[in-house]
Amino acid sequence: MKELNFSVNMDEFLPLRDVVFNTLRQAILRGELKPGERLMEIQLANKLGVSRTPIREAIRKLELEGLVLVIPRKGAEVADIKEKSLRDVLEVRKALEELSVQLACEKITKLKEAAETFKKAQKTKDITQIAEADVHFHDIINTASGNQKLIQLLNNLREQMYRYRVEYLKNPEVYPQLIAEHEELITKITHHEKQEATKIMCRHIDNQVEAVTDVIRTKKV
Repeated sequence: MKELNFSVNMDEFLPLRDVVFNTLRQAILRGELKPGERLMEIQLANKLGVSRTPIREAIRKLELEGLVLVIPRKGAEVADIKEKSLRDVLEVRKALEELSVQLACEKITKLKEAAETFKKAQKTKDITQIAEADVHFHDIINTASGNQKLIQLLNNLREQMYRYRVEYLKNPEVYPQLIAEHEELITKITHHEKQEATKIMCRHIDNQVEAVTDVIRTKKV
């Protein structure tokens, strides 16, 4: 039986079922629970120190989010990363980030520092640290838009995007391109060139779609 390498983070302000749900959700999004991996209720309950009831409730919620697949007479397993899901999520993200870039052009700050942080992170070869640095760069743009609804939507999508971002960043060959695109965005946003900044953001996300799509297709071969 595989050893589970994640732990529950108790939050006194949340019901136990929500703590378990959040724990399993993050484990899937971060790749600690991998596509196709069986979710054994007893094993998970023992690992997290809870009864099977909150595990069962969490699995049902994860199924609704499309992160878990429940197969009759077989049980639950982590859903595969599908190309259609990737394109659906990134299509919405692209439209929202285009708007975010345009709104941020008048307010942007600290992007250069975030870009430098990303450069340093990619040298560590720590995928989680690199992914978080990339998230931080985009968060600055999103927050600078000043549009709370836009920020909320992008935050929700960011979590769904996390495991796609991790797959993308597993390939060090993409780092020079990412760094170049970050620097282009900084230049265009700083000079309030909204149309050019929007084009770069579109290209930035399209490149990610194509790279992760290649990974998905390769795994199917």
